[in-house]
Amino acid sequence: MSRFTKKKKEHIGLSPYALVFRGQKKTDKILLQAMDFDLESVRELEVKTKEGLVSLKNSKTLSWLNIYGLDNVETMEELAQVFAIDDNILSDVMNPSLRPKVQEFENGLFCTIKLLQYNDKNDTLSVENLSLIITENTLISFQELSVHMFDPIRERIRKHKNKIRTAGSDYLAFALLDVVVDNYIYVIGQLGDKIEALEEDISNNPKKELLDDINSFKRELNFLRKHIKPAKEMILNLAKMESEFIHDDNRIHFKELQDNINEANELSDSYREILYDQLNIYHSTMSTRLNEIMRVLTVFSVIFIPLTFIVGVYGTNFDNLPELHWPNGYFMMWGGMIITTFFMLWYFRRKKWL
Repeated sequence: MSRFTKKKKEHIGLSPYALVFRGQKKTDKILLQAMDFDLESVRELEVKTKEGLVSLKNSKTLSWLNIYGLDNVETMEELAQVFAIDDNILSDVMNPSLRPKVQEFENGLFCTIKLLQYNDKNDTLSVENLSLIITENTLISFQELSVHMFDPIRERIRKHKNKIRTAGSDYLAFALLDVVVDNYIYVIGQLGDKIEALEEDISNNPKKELLDDINSFKRELNFLRKHIKPAKEMILNLAKMESEFIHDDNRIHFKELQDNINEANELSDSYREILYDQLNIYHSTMSTRLNEIMRVLTVFSVIFIPLTFIVGVYGTNFDNLPELHWPNGYFMMWGGMIITTFFMLWYFRRKKWL
């Protein structure tokens, strides 16, 4: 399946407000995990009923509801009823291939972005969709799979009585987006280390395998850029947005987030240029080597032209060829050939052709 296009034929023509899962199912069971906290206490629970959702919404403390799995329509409908979320918003949530975007609706702020994960063990890159809905006292996050990327945020909530417990759901959303963008930079750095390692090999020992590596890295980098560029636009719009769901005290953090995504974008652009430079160096090095080979072959060809002439003359079948009857004619012919060879080599070197 293409890594860039994921729309299924049966989804063409569906209403944009239809609550239909438009991705590839990755989990058998939907899981709702919540953290409810204030400055003094933290409560963690698994929400299994609609009443649990109502209790979480009515809580006077700050809540973070994280939902793993997007294909359960019944759960999405309950969320829509309890938190007054528009159908078109939840329809976007259930579309994992949705382009990163930010949209305000009556009861909250919706944004979506791609999670990029690099597996160090098998050297692979994977992508997952992350959607966030920011309401007054609750942050709802949606993921396709249960991953541990946000565990550091959970640990900060558990262990530290600081701003993350009191600054509101918008600050918590910033913290999650900050992890996502920092991971962009990490993934690009991992790929960048491999790209930079090619440089010495390309100059010293250009092989066809290196060309395959360059093309492979170009594909991976294009895959990264395909997700980072729209994420940059989304974060820029989010930082500029005048919304009641983003407190004035927290706007500066979204400006910092904008700086981070700019860094990730610039890194991807830099490594893209490096790859193009390496490709040019590879072709230039191969052309230089080919020219060296052709120069050596040309020198040998030019040297053998007069030698072939001499052999041709002395190989003719005439009785009246005087040199044929010289006692030392054979050795004189070889002497002439050797002198001609050394003279031509001296002449080529003097002309700096060698």
